[in-house]
Amino acid sequence: MALIDPITSDDYDTFAESNTLAAVPVAGQRNILDPGFDLTLRPMRYPQFFDMYKDSIKNTWTVDEIDFSDDLVDLDRKLLPAEKHMVSRLVAFFATGDSIVSNNLVLNLYSHINSPEARMFLSRQLYEEALHVQFYLTLLDNYIPDMKEREAAFAAVENIPSIKAKADFCFKWMDQIQDIERIETPEHRKQFLLNLICFATCIEGLFFFAAFAYVYFLRSKGLLNGLADGTNWVFRDESCHMNFALEVVNTVRVEEPELFDAQLESDIREMISEAVECEYLFAADVLVEGVPGMSLGDTREYLQYVADTRLALLGYSAEFGSKNPFSFMELQDVQGLSNFFERTVSSYQTGIGGEVGFDEEF
Repeated sequence: MALIDPITSDDYDTFAESNTLAAVPVAGQRNILDPGFDLTLRPMRYPQFFDMYKDSIKNTWTVDEIDFSDDLVDLDRKLLPAEKHMVSRLVAFFATGDSIVSNNLVLNLYSHINSPEARMFLSRQLYEEALHVQFYLTLLDNYIPDMKEREAAFAAVENIPSIKAKADFCFKWMDQIQDIERIETPEHRKQFLLNLICFATCIEGLFFFAAFAYVYFLRSKGLLNGLADGTNWVFRDESCHMNFALEVVNTVRVEEPELFDAQLESDIREMISEAVECEYLFAADVLVEGVPGMSLGDTREYLQYVADTRLALLGYSAEFGSKNPFSFMELQDVQGLSNFFERTVSSYQTGIGGEVGFDEEF
C-alpha cells in the first residue's frame, strides 16, 4: 500500500462529512458538552458513536493469543545491545502509558461527554486500555525476568527522565479540568477540548504511534514477532480511540463553532509542538546507543510528519511540512484513520487467528 499524501485542511470538510451522521444541531436539543447524564438511547442523538461501539466489539482479542516464545530467543541471541536498550525503554514506557490514558477516561472524559452512545464506547475503550495494560504486563514478565529490573520499569515515570517528561506533559495538558465538576463556561469547554485533543493526537496519536514505529522497525528485521503481533491489535484499538475522540471534537465544532477560535488553534499547535519535543527527547534516549538503520534525524522527521497528520485531521494546516522517512511504516499508513471504517471487515472480526497484516483490507 502506498503512502497517502498528508491530509490538508481543504480535505477536512470531506473527512467531517464522511464521519459524522448527526452534523446538524436540532433547535432545543442538548449539546454533547451540556452538563448532565442523558440516559435515553432512543431517540438516538449521536448514532455514529453507537456504530463505533459496535465496530470496536468486532476487534475483540486476548493477550493469550500472542506467542512470545520466539521473542525470548531473539532477546537472548539476536538483538544487539543497542536494540535491547531500545526494547527496555519501550516496555518501561508501555508499563505506565495506558494507565495514564485510563485515568483520564474515568476522571475527565466520561463525566463530561453527555451522550449515552458515546459513554458506551468509552466503557468499551476502558476495557481495551486494561487489555493493553495486561499486554504490557505480559511483555515485562517475559522480557524482564529479574524482579528488581521489572519494578524499576514500572516506576519509569519516576526514575527515567525521558519518560517522566512525557508523563509531566500529559498531566500539564489534561489535568486542567481535573477539578471542574461542570463544564458550563466557554473557557471550561475549551479546556475540555484541549484535554480531549491532547489525549487523542498527542498521547495515543503521537507517543504511542512513535512507539509502534520502533516495534515495526524491529519487525522489519525479523525480530520480536510476538511483540509485533500484539502491537497490531493495539494499533487497531488506538486507531478506533483516536477516531472516536476526533469525532467528538467534530461534533462540538458543529454544535458550538464559536469555541474554535484563533486562541484555541494556537493552544493546540503549542501543545502538539511540545509533544513532538517530548517524544524527541524519548527518541534520543531510545537510540542513545546507536541502533543501525534508525537515525535520530529520521525519527524527528517522522514525529513531525505524524504531528502534521493530526493537525490535518483537526482541520488545521501543517506545522512542519515533513514527510515519512520510514519505509517500514508504509504498511501501517498513519493516514488510514479517515477511511478506517470504510474498509471491508474480512480480517476485522472477533476471534481472528494468525498474523494480522496491515496490507490487508480491514
